Amino acid sequence: MKYNNVVIEDYAYIDPPEVLTSDKLEELLEPIYTRLKLPHGRLELMTGIRSRGFWPNSTRPSSIATQAGEKLLEKLSKKGIQKREINLLINSSVCRDFLEPSTASVIHSNLEMPQSCSLFDISNACLGMISAWEVVANMIETGAIKRAIILSGENSAPLLENTIKTLNEDQTITRKSVKKFFANLTIGSAGVAYCLAHKSEAPNAPQITSIINRSDSTANKLCQGDGNPETLVMETDSEELLKYGKALAKKTFEDSQLKANEIDIVIGHQVGKAHKEVVLTELGLNKHQTFDTFDTLGNTGSAALPITLAKMNDEQGIEKGKKVALVGIGSGLSCSVLGVTW
Repeated sequence: MKYNNVVIEDYAYIDPPEVLTSDKLEELLEPIYTRLKLPHGRLELMTGIRSRGFWPNSTRPSSIATQAGEKLLEKLSKKGIQKREINLLINSSVCRDFLEPSTASVIHSNLEMPQSCSLFDISNACLGMISAWEVVANMIETGAIKRAIILSGENSAPLLENTIKTLNEDQTITRKSVKKFFANLTIGSAGVAYCLAHKSEAPNAPQITSIINRSDSTANKLCQGDGNPETLVMETDSEELLKYGKALAKKTFEDSQLKANEIDIVIGHQVGKAHKEVVLTELGLNKHQTFDTFDTLGNTGSAALPITLAKMNDEQGIEKGKKVALVGIGSGLSCSVLGVTW
């Protein structure tokens, strides 16, 4: 899909209040590290992740997303944009408050949004927010709405705590079977909110010019987690997931019709240094300017790519007119490539 009228009007994000370094995490895993004779320092060496953040275990995803949403609404208010001018609110996080009702309904209530603002959740693993952008962009381009906010609140605390407990207490885990829990130790937390709008509402804002997605559902068993916060454990075949992921990313980028020599900046999903290097090399974009947050935030799920784009602009400043390629990947397996002119 190509767009002429969709812009990124504004964004906001919040970093988690508590930080867990990879060194400290390995200390917490001392029982299994000792039993299996695992080398300390391995986690940071393999992933490039020095730390990841989290909120207390009891923190609801809606609370995190609400905090990001409040910051975004404050920024919009300073521009003269009122809540009644927002037509749609979407929650896109992997983490949810409960099965029913939608987590979006809790955020909507917390933010005191008007009845004229529709709401729903979109779930697509780590690609959730980018998938929501696609839905919103199509609605804006076709004239169904003029403005929407998309939010995500991801908290790694329940997964980390349950993984640490499982690894230290389950005596049947071997050096081979421990690998399926490795990805859990890379998961971080973040809250992010974006406002997409019709170009007429913000003529000078960064413009989304195209979105394409491709899926390979044969890989849906490579990363799976249950939904109960009290027993939450995710199991991932990281090597196979990377193999399938890079192939799907290559296919998606080729079909996007974006040209490497016309791209100034590329930002991908934040998994770790190996994933970044393999995927960008596969796409022929490894020499392009990029930006990372995985080293201090870990893999923050659906918030990862959006918060990385926002932090790059805040910390380095993306020059107006620059061509940005966003490459999002979510287990299942789905990939989206977005073209953005800043």
